[in-house]
Amino acid sequence: MRARTIRGLVSAGLCFAALCLAGLCFAGAAQAGDRQPNAGRSYATATSSNWAGYAVGGRGLLFSDVKGSWIEPYLACASSGVSYASFWVGLGGVSANANGLEQIGTEADCLNGAAVHSVWYELIPAASVDVPIAVQPGNAMTAEVSVAGQVVTLAITNTTTGAAYSTTATLTSNLDLSSAEWIAEAPSLCVGLSSRCTPLPLAGFGTASFMAASATANGHVGPIVDPGWLSTAITLHPAVGGVSAAPSAVGLDGGSFSVSTGATATPVAATPRVRGSAGPTRPRKHR
Repeated sequence: MRARTIRGLVSAGLCFAALCLAGLCFAGAAQAGDRQPNAGRSYATATSSNWAGYAVGGRGLLFSDVKGSWIEPYLACASSGVSYASFWVGLGGVSANANGLEQIGTEADCLNGAAVHSVWYELIPAASVDVPIAVQPGNAMTAEVSVAGQVVTLAITNTTTGAAYSTTATLTSNLDLSSAEWIAEAPSLCVGLSSRCTPLPLAGFGTASFMAASATANGHVGPIVDPGWLSTAITLHPAVGGVSAAPSAVGLDGGSFSVSTGATATPVAATPRVRGSAGPTRPRKHR
């Protein structure tokens, strides 16, 4: 798997083809037990050291929009130590030659027993930017990334509280539209803006539920398992020990699934962190 030159899928080199690249191999055609429950659709499978969830793509497809919702999970934090988890939707960053990724989501960190929740967006290769709205475990979040020409619009709403945020940016380079994703991630600590990125320990979040997932490519709108593209289920296997995570099958609606760490999450005191507020300093990292 490829080093995170794109600071998205760490050493992943995922591509939407039935072959192996940079040490990553799809499981090939889905086996009978791997088939999606809706209309018998099947999906490819892949592993990553930092992503868990679903990605869609296909030869000749250019994605212009991705949407999705999720429930901010509770964390199972130990009394000491640090671990991290991010939940997001995004465009790009999957293919072996990708050098960009446009994404927005939330982060849930365990910092020596305290759960710290925050909202952010990131336009690779730039560092992430904190979003000034609060999020608590149990909140319902809805996010969207859309692209028109070179203009990227990123939006996120805490539908539980009504707080919303959106921003636009013009990218003259590093704009990747080759895929769309709905991901739970172990963020990575990177050296400056170089490709030297190492996944941080994944926080035990139990189960994160995603829903209402859809994407638009070449003017066509569809859910994760739409026949217009290949959907890939990605399982997170940490490079050295730690917490793993795996996605469920996609639901009958074609746009809902969950990602589970296998840990039983228990509610702990949450500390929302909004941009400019006092709070624990997070390491410089990329998702």
